[in-house]
Amino acid sequence: MNNYPHPIIAREGWPFLGIAFAVALLITFFSLAWSLPFWIIALFVLQFFRDPGRVIPQNPAAVLSPADGRIVVVEKTMDPYANREALKISVFMNVFNVHSNRAPVDGKIEKAEYFPGKFVNADLDKASVENERNALVITAANGQTVTCVQVAGLIARRILCYVKVADVLARGQRYGFIRFGSRVDVYLPLTATPKVAVGDKVSATETILAEF
Repeated sequence: MNNYPHPIIAREGWPFLGIAFAVALLITFFSLAWSLPFWIIALFVLQFFRDPGRVIPQNPAAVLSPADGRIVVVEKTMDPYANREALKISVFMNVFNVHSNRAPVDGKIEKAEYFPGKFVNADLDKASVENERNALVITAANGQTVTCVQVAGLIARRILCYVKVADVLARGQRYGFIRFGSRVDVYLPLTATPKVAVGDKVSATETILAEF
């Protein structure tokens, strides 16, 4: 996955797009009047699975946003995956955001854990510990520990992660995807300085969440 070519439309969406547009074309063939709702659904699927390339900031101290969306948490708390106190920053993705997940730092994956769970609204704090999720504990290039957690949401039913323990990530590298509404939690050292606040809108890779 290191050289994912950013094909504008995420490959995870190709089957869904094929079905949606095939159904819309079929309905159009039999009844133009009834086809409009199906074309709207097809266009919704198209926008959901868009996956544009991103420009990577050159600041070596930057921790980049792993997802598009809105900041819902900036707080000091326990990182249960690396067993430490940490600065937690959470990005909530609604169904209109790009759902590709990208590495926030350069580093090596030390731990990868999947947890089955519930599918409560990912905008809620309890989603971080109750929902289905996939956690990566990363040793960044500067030796700091960064934990990045994909969390399923109310509608999301599939977390996709394409990396494993011992893989080396590059900042901005596409490593996963979550289908239909979700969040990503990032746990950082307490010494990190947040550069976002609750309510801010962020873009994967291009927005700096914090600095070491």
